[in-house]
Amino acid sequence: MMSMFPYLIAAWVFLVGCYGLVTSRNLIHAVGCLAVCQSATYVLLLAVGYRDGGTAPVFSDLKPGSRPVVDPVVQALALTDVVVGATVTAVLLALVLQISKLHGTVDPDELSELRG
Repeated sequence: MMSMFPYLIAAWVFLVGCYGLVTSRNLIHAVGCLAVCQSATYVLLLAVGYRDGGTAPVFSDLKPGSRPVVDPVVQALALTDVVVGATVTAVLLALVLQISKLHGTVDPDELSELRG
């Protein structure tokens, strides 16, 4: 059961973010909830790359296969995910700011000009 715990936490964080996104009546809140959904991927990636008793993947003083190491590719993907998530959040907040300046509201129900 403990090996499934990080995956359950990632699913729970994702579902909480999705619930907030669906029930949001504010665009800034929606962007925050999307960032929470994104943070579930950090937990998932770190759970995939975790090795019990693993050390840093520096092989200068180790014989290959002498002890377990963590996967550096998963760590690089998690770092990339953080950078992409911060960039997407910044762009979405800039768009919300422009919508607020143009329409005077951040409530999605009041933005009738955006309907097709």
